[in-house]
Amino acid sequence: MARDRKPSRHRARVLAASVAALAIGGTALAESPAAAASRPRGHDVSSHQKNVNWQSAKSKGAKFVYVKATESHTYRNPYFDQQYNGSRGAGLIRGAYHFALPNKSSGKTQAGHFVRNGGGWTADGWTLPPALDIEYNPYDKEHKCYGLSRSKMVRWIKAFSDEVQRLTGRRPVIYTTAHWWNTCTGSSRAFASNHALWVARYNSASAGTLPAGWPAWTFWQYDNGGSLPGDQNYFNGSMTQLRRFARGS
Repeated sequence: MARDRKPSRHRARVLAASVAALAIGGTALAESPAAAASRPRGHDVSSHQKNVNWQSAKSKGAKFVYVKATESHTYRNPYFDQQYNGSRGAGLIRGAYHFALPNKSSGKTQAGHFVRNGGGWTADGWTLPPALDIEYNPYDKEHKCYGLSRSKMVRWIKAFSDEVQRLTGRRPVIYTTAHWWNTCTGSSRAFASNHALWVARYNSASAGTLPAGWPAWTFWQYDNGGSLPGDQNYFNGSMTQLRRFARGS
């Protein structure tokens, strides 16, 4: 996804309530965008999209959206309210995501900032669980893993997840790429059993090999542009399953 603080974009280029839900669609690893087209289609937005025409997005087939809420421990998307509340008003299932900068502050600190500024969750069937966007450092190409060792990165993610769960009652969805995950966490399998995967893989016939530990994706970000504002995504299930996922049931 994209950072918000500068106009340039960086592209390094989620769990149902149980492990079984992760396996929705047993052919997920080989599935193409064309094959996934019958699944609920959605998108994700940040300040780059500014004020979104949500009725237009809905008319083009959007069923859900993730909205960037925060980055690090100080930034909040200035368009968050219009995007988050506007999408709900148009009848979309929506959720919020946090862009992690693990070199700036602790996972617990960033999770607290996120939840205080839009990253909450309620079991209303319209709110997706909070999501953690963790990918290569867009601000320092020499420190792609933010200067953290693999073990420290795993601890950072765990601290973020633990605090989000403490504050909201849900584990966050993890957005990442297989390459980042396996490089910067050392192919950690510590999160696959209780975190939904939102995998990014563009210009590809399939979602490809997933980050270590996950048997299937829950969300697939398959392109960074298309008919919907922002990045293009699929949910790996039916609309009924998407609503259940949102409720946490």
